[in-house]
Parts: sequence; C-alpha cells; structure tokens
Amino acid sequence: MKTNILFFFLLCFSINTFAQEEIAVQRYTAHNKGKFFVSWGGNRDSYTKSDVNFRGKDYNFTVNDMKAHDKPKGWHIDYVNPANMTIPQTNFRMGYFISDHYSVSIGWDHMKYVMTQNQTANVTGNINLPADQTGSFYNGVYNNTPVDMSLYGAQEGGYDKGTVQGNPPAFLMYEHTDGLNYINTEVSRHDDISKLFGITNTDKVQINLTEGLGAGLLYPKTNATLLGKERHDDFHVSGYGLSAKAGINFTFFKYFYIQGELKGGYINMQDIRTTTSNDDKASQDFFFFQRIIAVGGIFRI
Repeated sequence: MKTNILFFFLLCFSINTFAQEEIAVQRYTAHNKGKFFVSWGGNRDSYTKSDVNFRGKDYNFTVNDMKAHDKPKGWHIDYVNPANMTIPQTNFRMGYFISDHYSVSIGWDHMKYVMTQNQTANVTGNINLPADQTGSFYNGVYNNTPVDMSLYGAQEGGYDKGTVQGNPPAFLMYEHTDGLNYINTEVSRHDDISKLFGITNTDKVQINLTEGLGAGLLYPKTNATLLGKERHDDFHVSGYGLSAKAGINFTFFKYFYIQGELKGGYINMQDIRTTTSNDDKASQDFFFFQRIIAVGGIFRI
C-alpha cells in the first residue's frame, strides 16, 4: 500500500514538472530565431560642426565650422497619416532574427539637416562668377573671411524652385530636409532582461536590451540656394554613413513593442548636388546623434 502511494505521488510530481517544462518551452517569447520584425518611429537629431566645400566652374570655397540643426515636427498626425508619413523625421526598419540573440535588418533613417541661417562663418577660397550673374556680388578671394549667412533675404528653408532672388542674392541657404536619408543595414544583439524586474510571464511583458552596428548610403534631396543659382532639388546618392546604437525594448502580448534608441554615427558626403549645373558640387563630413522612439511588431511567417 505504501509503495502504491509513493508511486502515485512520484507520478503526480513528474506530470507537474513535465507540464511546467512544456509551458516554458511553448512561450512565444522564449526564442527569437526565425522571427521577423518591423517598426516605425520618429527621431530628434544633433550634428557636429562641419567644413562644407562648394565648388564649380567659377568658384571653390569652404564654409568653416558650419552649424546645423534638425527640423522637428513635434507630436503630429503626419507620423501616422499615410499621405504624409515621410514628411516628419522618421525611422523605418525591418529585419530577421538569425539566432535568439542576433538580428540583421535594413532601415531608412529620415533625418533633417538645416544650416543655421543666423550665424557668421569663416569662408576660405575664391569666387569668380561672370559679371552678368547676380552672385558675382560675392566675387573675390576669401581667407578665413567672416560672412554673415543671414544677409540679403537668406532664410531657413530657402525659396521655392524657380523663385527669383533679389540683387544681391543671399550668399548661401543650405539643408538636407527631404531629407538626410541614411539607408542602412544593421547587425544587432538582443538580450532579455525581464528577470531583473521580476517578470516571469514574458508573453505578457518582456524587456530587452539591444545594441547594434550599421553602415549604409546617404541619399539626400538637398535644398541648396548658392550665390543666387537655381537649386538642383532632386534625390542623389551622395556618400556613406557608419553608426552604432543602444536601446531598450518593451514587448507586450508577444507581438507588439515600443523601443527607445540612442544612435550615433559618422556621415561622409563627397558628391552633393547643389545646383542644376553638373559642374556644381558640395562635400562635407560630420558626426550625428539620434534619439529615436519607435513602435513595431514581431512575428513568424
């Protein structure tokens, strides 16, 4: 009789243990390998000062230590309005988990870079435009010569294509606002830290840390109004970028997440189109820092 009772308790214990193990194995969030994810969000950006070189048939000069900033839209319906989603500063990413801890993704960081118009910057180089061009007002040799970028009607955002400026025209209005498009690939690591917060059922709430490295191309639509010339106003592959990020991810009910990231990197653009002439180019390099908030989903196909 005692043997039968002991056998009964051992059987119950084994079944209970096996059931618990089955439940643990069946949690959707226990493993990431083979899952896809996609996210959409917004960003704020900061940039270091940059030496920007402008060159063409009749000029070659550098604006030293140019200051620039982003162009935020704040909490706006455009972030979720399909007709206007690409207008604000946005981030799109989609990827695949090659293992439980590592993913590969592609993304589009739509930043905005605006030269601060209210600044005086030193200019070095020469300008020798034909006398019939209004920009010839600025002809001369510059040697760390201070130039007030706010004079003669200069304004952030520039003028619409085809608009005729005054005489003399603004020296320079310059921005990548449609935008500073960083199209990149990232390899990232993901680690579940839910246990640190006492979370046992990660299918309801899961907290993950993520870190990654990325590289890609810059594909800006540059709005540059230079020495009174008509701007190019079209997308153009202009250079490359490198980046690193760290973030925290909150996943809810297995499939939905909110993710915050800090992302920094280096941008080098040596082939920026500035005017309608193929002879006119600009080049610059600088460091950037993004603050990103995104929402997304994670799923299996």
